[in-house]
Amino acid sequence: MKSSNNFDVIIIGGSYSGLAAGMALGRSLKQVLIIDGGMPCNIQTPYSHNFLTQDGRTPLEIAILAKCQVGKYNTIKFYHGLASKGVKTETGFEIQTESGEIFKATKLIFATGIKDIMPEIAGYAECWGISVLHCPYCHGYEVRNEATGILGNGEYGLEFSMLISNWTKDLTLYSNGKSTLTQEQTLMLEKHNIKTIETPIEKLEHTNGRLQKIVFKDGTSASCSALYVRNQFEQNCSIPTELGCELTQDGYIMVDAFQKTSAKGIFACGDNTTRMRTVANAVAMGTTAGISVSKELVMESFQSIPIDNPRS
Repeated sequence: MKSSNNFDVIIIGGSYSGLAAGMALGRSLKQVLIIDGGMPCNIQTPYSHNFLTQDGRTPLEIAILAKCQVGKYNTIKFYHGLASKGVKTETGFEIQTESGEIFKATKLIFATGIKDIMPEIAGYAECWGISVLHCPYCHGYEVRNEATGILGNGEYGLEFSMLISNWTKDLTLYSNGKSTLTQEQTLMLEKHNIKTIETPIEKLEHTNGRLQKIVFKDGTSASCSALYVRNQFEQNCSIPTELGCELTQDGYIMVDAFQKTSAKGIFACGDNTTRMRTVANAVAMGTTAGISVSKELVMESFQSIPIDNPRS
């Protein structure tokens, strides 16, 4: 029997992906600890969409229900706090929390998400997840046909403008400085009545996170109900790279189809591994990680029993 601080798997991050991994492992009879600080990246987002059976519910409602269902499996334990350090051992891993407690496990799953780096535009952070948006498939239907902006430039600005034109024809590209679009790209947008405004942005005027207008540094303004962006980001947790997990060129944790990282015994799932940043994808990746870890543990345990050589 394992000690109270010794588990088959430690999952760091207890939002949708981590909870989905926990459910798969709980149903596999594995001893699991889920460490979570309780600050999901979508904490400001009022509603979640494009997640079958949960469309239109609040992220908090989904998370509470998920945690309640996962908690029914008696091999699952929860720890409220933050992991601060990870160490590879002969038998697996040790994870230390900010409060100094140490937990041991054979396998690790990181479902730690990413940290958005907000531009220095007043009102931006307050609107993030409410009317400053990252994904039309999550939010586009609710702001369809409204005055909409793209905050971007160059290839990204062009690509996102083309995509968002599916949801509204009242669309403007805000490059927040000199446009780096080619003349051909600019003409392509103009052909579709998409304007490009280069004036630097001073602030976003809003009411409780609901965008009203974009105010520029020259004193002019433009009405706008929704603004699509692609934030810069960094990994929310440094422990995976400290334990040898490789990152992709874009800064995500590199995983294979089974959510395995490049470091033996470590898996990752959710926003820290992919640009496909939706609740549905996070749940799918978490389930895959949980199943993959469970199978690996079962196979290793089965094969660990030595076979006696038959008598000659």
